[in-house]
Amino acid sequence: MTRTDGYLLDNRQAEARQRFDAFAPLFDPTTFRHIERFGIGSGWRCWEVGAGGTSVVSWLAKKVGPTGRVLATDIDTSWVASVARPPVEVRVHDVAAEEPPGDGFDLVHARLVLAQVPDRERALRSMVRALRPGGRLLVEDADLSLQPHLCPDEHGPEQQLANRLRKGYRHLLTERGADLSYGRTLPRLLREAGLRRVEADAYFPVSSAACAALETATARQIRDELVAAGRATDQDIDRHLANVAAGTMDLATAPMVSAWGRKA
Repeated sequence: MTRTDGYLLDNRQAEARQRFDAFAPLFDPTTFRHIERFGIGSGWRCWEVGAGGTSVVSWLAKKVGPTGRVLATDIDTSWVASVARPPVEVRVHDVAAEEPPGDGFDLVHARLVLAQVPDRERALRSMVRALRPGGRLLVEDADLSLQPHLCPDEHGPEQQLANRLRKGYRHLLTERGADLSYGRTLPRLLREAGLRRVEADAYFPVSSAACAALETATARQIRDELVAAGRATDQDIDRHLANVAAGTMDLATAPMVSAWGRKA
């Protein structure tokens, strides 16, 4: 994930790996389904923006083969660096502040990135500019305002605590400039960027082991920030982590909106 100095979920923290490991079973099937529909194959040139983890990059590398190219960029490449071998190139790059790292790409993809970068408009323009004519852009981002709860079925004190902590998390994100309604705007933004045949859908996991793993890593990663902001106590977070570990709550994520289009 791309970050700024004030980014809440820093890739340098140990919990980042756990979050990436949870993202793969939660969101990879959706991402891969869309890219498969584009007809990805041998020789494709792909740019994975804000790569963070390795699952998408590794899958793209298998699809494009030795004659293709997968450029994986992020501000912090510490986790994705392990797959830096042909056809994968890993490069430190800030999509919101630097020029595109090349052009002529058949596919540009960003997942759970743009809502939290400081200049989303510039980042999107950069990604469109990097496409070849006819190339595809796929942007996937969460919309925490569409579904703000960790437990949509708030029927007891455990769920109430979980949702109170999720409210604190949303507050911290907003303080750092994140757009919690960004996902729903993606179809319009892609059309305004000049892309054609724009479509979108959304994926909303309601309960799974991966949701619980993601919540555990997230709660541990932001606990100091929540406590410092007066949004929770250490005892609150310890109790919540124990509730998650008990496996008795149905934990959801925000809907992930996927939007795609083709460059003229």
